[in-house]
Amino acid sequence: MREKNEQESSADIQRRVEAARIIQHKRYEGTEIRSNAMLGVRQIEEFCRLQSEEEDLMKQAFTSLNLTARTYHKILKVARTIADMEGTEEIRTPHLKEAIGYRTVDKKYWGR
Repeated sequence: MREKNEQESSADIQRRVEAARIIQHKRYEGTEIRSNAMLGVRQIEEFCRLQSEEEDLMKQAFTSLNLTARTYHKILKVARTIADMEGTEEIRTPHLKEAIGYRTVDKKYWGR
């Protein structure tokens, strides 16, 4: 809060959200899926592929944070959305770290 960095405007955020929705619409065209949140396990394997560095990070998180399979999949879907918001095809380490961070905050404050 003390940093004087320029904040992203609501209009800029709205444009990124709209662009991410377009990306998801194109990705899932011809399926019943409309957003990353709707992905099942099989679709997660197809659309949330990770490189070895990202696989290692998720293995470490799974063990150290005692994640369930369900939580693991939720993190991947959120990371897929974060990557879409950046316009990035691949889910990378920063996307996963951000998604894991949201999960740990959610668990800490909401007990989920």
